[in-house]
Amino acid sequence: MTEPRPDPLAIWLLAISQTLGYAGLVYIYGALLVPWETALGWSKTTLAMGPTLSILISAALATVAGRLVDRGWSAELLTGGAALGAVALLALSAVQTPAQYIAVWVLIGVAHCACLYEVCFAFLIRRLGAQARPAIVKVTLVAGLASSIAFPLGAGLSEAFGWRVAVLAFAAALAFGALPANWVAGRRLRRGQLRRGTAEPAEQSRAAFRAALRRPEFWLVAASFGLVMTNHIVLVSYLIPVFTERGVSTAVAVAAAATVGPFQVAGRLLLTLGEARVGSRRASQVMMGSLLLAATVLWVAGLAPPLVFLFAALQGVAAGLMSVLRPVMTAQLLGPSGFGAISGAIAMAPLMGTAAAPFLGALVLEAGGAPALILVALAIALAATACALPLWRRQG
Repeated sequence: MTEPRPDPLAIWLLAISQTLGYAGLVYIYGALLVPWETALGWSKTTLAMGPTLSILISAALATVAGRLVDRGWSAELLTGGAALGAVALLALSAVQTPAQYIAVWVLIGVAHCACLYEVCFAFLIRRLGAQARPAIVKVTLVAGLASSIAFPLGAGLSEAFGWRVAVLAFAAALAFGALPANWVAGRRLRRGQLRRGTAEPAEQSRAAFRAALRRPEFWLVAASFGLVMTNHIVLVSYLIPVFTERGVSTAVAVAAAATVGPFQVAGRLLLTLGEARVGSRRASQVMMGSLLLAATVLWVAGLAPPLVFLFAALQGVAAGLMSVLRPVMTAQLLGPSGFGAISGAIAMAPLMGTAAAPFLGALVLEAGGAPALILVALAIALAATACALPLWRRQG
């Protein structure tokens, strides 16, 4: 059976749905944190419990979602997840108590697991095979702008109409943007040779998953990308206080922090332009090198504060490559059989890192300030590189 040809419209529709999904289910917290604190009067700890619980729920369900992908239910997960996300945000706009707020974030966690990168990328890899990498890069090129949409939209609407109206706008974006985009993309990608009937038998998928667990590559990929995500989140969660401790003004710190997102897109764009010449092994080496250099530059920025912009560029490029390389390297090193379940299990490591990193960063900052946080981030990057070295040897 010949490999299917990518459907450009379906790919760009998934790019739109991922952008709206990340804006509404992930970045909404950062975009509306200040209005929530002001209007609701709840502590930062209470408010942070919501997204943290959401990530933990997503991590716990990642393998289940992966098995459903292997059974041929990717399109249903993407569409249903967007629908559930819209309903959850509708409920979020009406919360009055912390208990209601936390309960809504549980639903958001389920939607997060069903309709964001993990399921989307697994769908593309199972449908497109070797041609999935350029499709994934295209999706992430657009989705990298989610924060650039969420922050001004949240700030503008909450200031003009209140935070509840802002949340309703995010809900509408999922209901009338992400949901139909996922539905149409799913139908188009199922046309031709690849239909529900070609879904992988459950026993074959389970056998592939069990075999993957016995291979060192599984654990090395999980550890490496889990550490990369921990490094990234532990730094970006506290960019403003770290930058100001490095000697820059608050205005410059905000400007430098805002450049991380665009450089994520730049990293993915470079991967697209160098698709024929830059393999996953070389791209992974660039990612790790950027992380190590970024932490080093941030340390030196104590002597030359403008270097915070160079740090933001290097960190952004590394983060941009990370989201593309994890599914691609998983498929290359562990094979396509049982990919949904395998990828979902591996995703638990970066998701747990995402959940733990803000608390780790807070503890380190309180104990030793910005210098201690930078050294911890550098140590995490070194550990991630150590895990990646055996993978690079296996990739040739």
